[in-house]
Amino acid sequence: MGKKVFEAEAVCSSCNGIGLYRGIAEADGASVVCHTCNGTGCEKIHIEYTTFEKRKSTTMIRRVHQVNPGIKVNAEERFGGISYKDWVEGKGFPPGSEMRGFTCPAWWYRLANTRVEPKWKECIPFGSYSNCDHFNCKDRCWKKWDETFGKRKAKKNP
Repeated sequence: MGKKVFEAEAVCSSCNGIGLYRGIAEADGASVVCHTCNGTGCEKIHIEYTTFEKRKSTTMIRRVHQVNPGIKVNAEERFGGISYKDWVEGKGFPPGSEMRGFTCPAWWYRLANTRVEPKWKECIPFGSYSNCDHFNCKDRCWKKWDETFGKRKAKKNP
């Protein structure tokens, strides 16, 4: 593992190379000198990094979840996920590894894999999934999802 440095001069990401910045407070042709590039239009990029060789391992993690829809989770199986060992071995996330006790299929797969996100007529089109009329009986929705999409292969891990 070697330390490396990358340096470059790039078009300023704040002012797009103009040197002047217009935000929500600058109107009707007004601007301020860009604080990122000090008016030069040129942003100097400096990155120090260690060359990647391989993914590191850890003993701190016992369970891995494909996504988190905003729920406080721990390593208990009731939250779904797969074991860290299975994740390291690249086994993927099979049906049943979702947070089924806490989400519905539409909520989960909107985040995890939109290719198998259900777009059923009874699903709410927007808003909070937990406000859906069917959320309290989401086990039926998961059963329907399993029948429709559940035979797919687990999505492989990187």
